[in-house]
Amino acid sequence: SQGGGRAGADPLGQILMRKVAIVQARFHSSRLPGKICLRLGEGTVLGEVLTRCAAIEGLDMVCCAVADDGLSEPVAAEARRSGAAVHVGSAEDVLARHVGAARAMDADIVLRVTSDCPLIDAELAGEVIASLVGTGADYAANNMPAGFPHGLDCEAFTREALLRADNASHEKAQREHVTPWLRRAADVRRASVQGPGGELARQRWTLDWPEDYLFLCAVFERLGGRRPPWREVAELVAREPALLALNAGRVEKGRLPS
Repeated sequence: SQGGGRAGADPLGQILMRKVAIVQARFHSSRLPGKICLRLGEGTVLGEVLTRCAAIEGLDMVCCAVADDGLSEPVAAEARRSGAAVHVGSAEDVLARHVGAARAMDADIVLRVTSDCPLIDAELAGEVIASLVGTGADYAANNMPAGFPHGLDCEAFTREALLRADNASHEKAQREHVTPWLRRAADVRRASVQGPGGELARQRWTLDWPEDYLFLCAVFERLGGRRPPWREVAELVAREPALLALNAGRVEKGRLPS
């Protein structure tokens, strides 16, 4: 991890901070409609994400922040079946949805995860939270720069930083993508969990396209219900390069370091 810390941080206060994972979710998807409600393994894509988040050490709650678009009731129902709390908020203003969820859950620390990442790794996500708390930063992430497979991305930030972002973010893209201001503002203290980079950073473990679904179904079939650490999944796809070929045409080169 990298980042500047706060002098005189209170260790007891850090332990008592309420940590909540907020998983943003909506049913609509132009590329793959209803993607997070698709079957995957023994459940659904969304159920897998929420279950994996619930396994993060030290987390107090998992909240599914569902869009109020009139289409996402199946999403809310699946979240409840998975044991997550549900908060319904703006479909278009996703930053406001996170603020509402953080307030409703009384979160001091927020871990932001998107619902299309069913291979999200509990240990790695825990490292991001630990980086934030341990350095006294306002914001921490594991994709500055992108060094892990696309689909392991997560961000952690304090409630105070989230409220600052809400007040300072006025552009549509800032509201839609939640954290652009936190990632760029000069007076935000940031910490970073660095990935291995290289070929691993080019891999797609997320769900946007039908090809991604084929990849994830094939991986989950081989995992047989297990949720091993992400490095074991990396070893699996390294042994079977045909898996990566399933969605290699959808690699987003723009997220990779130049």
